[in-house]
Amino acid sequence: MVYEGHSYCVLVVSSSEKMNEALKPLLSGRNIKKVTFAGNVSSANRLLLENSYDFVIINSPLPDDFGTKLAIDVSTGKNTVCMQLVKAELFEDICAQVSQYGVFPLSKPTSSALVMQGIIWMVSAREKLRRLDKKTVTIEEKMEEIRLVNRAKWLLIDNKDMSESDAHRYIEKQAMDTSKPKREIAENIIQRYS
Repeated sequence: MVYEGHSYCVLVVSSSEKMNEALKPLLSGRNIKKVTFAGNVSSANRLLLENSYDFVIINSPLPDDFGTKLAIDVSTGKNTVCMQLVKAELFEDICAQVSQYGVFPLSKPTSSALVMQGIIWMVSAREKLRRLDKKTVTIEEKMEEIRLVNRAKWLLIDNKDMSESDAHRYIEKQAMDTSKPKREIAENIIQRYS
């Protein structure tokens, strides 16, 4: 479960001291840099507003709510992976409600080995989300570059009487000749003619 350079923050939402004590050794080490405990949904919501967590583990039911809405909100609103522990007799119903949102339901009573397996799945899902985040940023950066290049092309068309294809070739040639990215060439053109 060790991922180079990545450490994780965990929020455990549980009113059971017995469960909290059982989770502590499972969460110690293993690239976990911080574990925070909340005893109810209200406290958890406050902590989620103030902090960022990689994992949220919910031990249902909680004193002020069952915890299913919290699990769904956590999984859909952020890059946070959530596990919800529920009694065996409720497992199928809860599983049907939360699985489509990416929540990992786990039936209890459970064992340390199953909880560890669940944590490993959560780490895997979090790393996948991290990679998707990087792809999203890359796509957004590329879209911004395209917008800048298009704006620069139109400035060249207006100010240098170039055709669109000539303006495009001009930007590409400048980028090649100066070994600079097209984005930088476009920014210079925009600065010059704006």
